Amino acid sequence: MRRHVPLANLTPRQQLRAGRLPRRVVQLLVGLVLYGVSMSMMIRSTLGLDPWDVFHAGIATHVPLSFGQVTIIVGALVLLLWVPLRQWPGLGTVANVVVIGLAADAGLSLIDPPRAVWARALLLVSGIVLNGVAGGLYIGSQLGPGPRDGLMTGLARRSGLSIRLVRTSIEVAVLAVGWLLGGPVGLGTVAYAVSIGPLVQFFLPRLTVDLDASSVGTPEGRDALPATPPCTLGSATS
Repeated sequence: MRRHVPLANLTPRQQLRAGRLPRRVVQLLVGLVLYGVSMSMMIRSTLGLDPWDVFHAGIATHVPLSFGQVTIIVGALVLLLWVPLRQWPGLGTVANVVVIGLAADAGLSLIDPPRAVWARALLLVSGIVLNGVAGGLYIGSQLGPGPRDGLMTGLARRSGLSIRLVRTSIEVAVLAVGWLLGGPVGLGTVAYAVSIGPLVQFFLPRLTVDLDASSVGTPEGRDALPATPPCTLGSATS
């Protein structure tokens, strides 16, 4: 049985010095690409999206931009909110902003929406499972959280509120705004909310890269972080 590898709380510099960097960068990029593809699969199912993607899709209906472009812009704006929270983005954070949106647009250009209800349901379920795998891959690379996850953890740390409360509040807010803007809410929204936590909890320990012990031996580097699912992003977009 594979031993549990905790997520280390590392500074951006420590993330790059933690060893096995080529493997981790490849895993990060593969995870982000698959995350974007999983988003496009859920969109093409037309059965509803996760809260952040309801928000992205709602905005995309009102501006001359693609879904992926909106995802990139929103990710960059969310990243700016890290400044007052005094958080520093890692390589994975910056890559998250760009790669997921590009991969989502690529997936949308390649995947046609199926007509049969069973095929749409299968595409939705496959997209959610792939999203869980992709989240485990990119979070497990230990190169920094996505901008939306970082916003959640930063607000929780600064406010003293629980991560669960902060995450729920953010996602309810973006879901409501996205729905009002015309974003698709449906069975897929509920299915994602119910299943993504257990999926990431299953895949993340199996995909987390074990780091060089010397790089996580400092007081700020040895605290294990909770395995919070991506917001995308993914929610996400993470």
